[in-house]
Amino acid sequence: MSKSTSKASAKPKLQRKARPTQTPEIEEPTIASPTERVIAIVYDGMLILALLFLVGTVLTVIGTLLTMQTGTESAQAQSLPTWYQNFIMTPSFILTLVGFYGLFWRRSGQTLGMQTWRLKTVNNSGHLLTWKQSFRRILAACLMPLLCGLIGSLIGGSRAVLLLSAVFGLMFNYIFCLFNRRGIAVQDMLSNTITLKMPKQQHEGLWSGFKNRKKNK
Repeated sequence: MSKSTSKASAKPKLQRKARPTQTPEIEEPTIASPTERVIAIVYDGMLILALLFLVGTVLTVIGTLLTMQTGTESAQAQSLPTWYQNFIMTPSFILTLVGFYGLFWRRSGQTLGMQTWRLKTVNNSGHLLTWKQSFRRILAACLMPLLCGLIGSLIGGSRAVLLLSAVFGLMFNYIFCLFNRRGIAVQDMLSNTITLKMPKQQHEGLWSGFKNRKKNK
């Protein structure tokens, strides 16, 4: 074998330079839009109405058995006592509402309707809400509907006017987002919380949130 061929074989083979891998851009959570938040409320509202109907039915049966004499004719039908409606049924409805949102917000920051649209409610530090923060947020969300409903009842006096005024107060909470520099709602501002639109790759479903919390424990 000649010297030229031995030198050629001794030369190391040149390796192709690896192309730099492009890392996918990580999307950041953004402020949830008013439209998506209202749609999520409509989703949750169906479940909440079913829960309130169930609670109301159970309490009505209990109240009828405890406070009223049952008759056999429709003319003997009576309404539940006012004290029972005000001090038993109304607080029970409020506790049902607080329990519904508080449970989901504490566990994963998402109700079923919010999970559909990848929305998540956290405090200003980015952590899940406590029971106290959840209760404060619910009260803040009810402030404008109660105030508008009160004004409507004073002006019109009918139930229809009161209901329409309360619905306007609820919508005002989210219309406020359009005029707020940060794009947050009234209840966000009053309770120091925020509702975010989560990106797809960072989105964690409701049941996944439950499982992960159990594993961490």
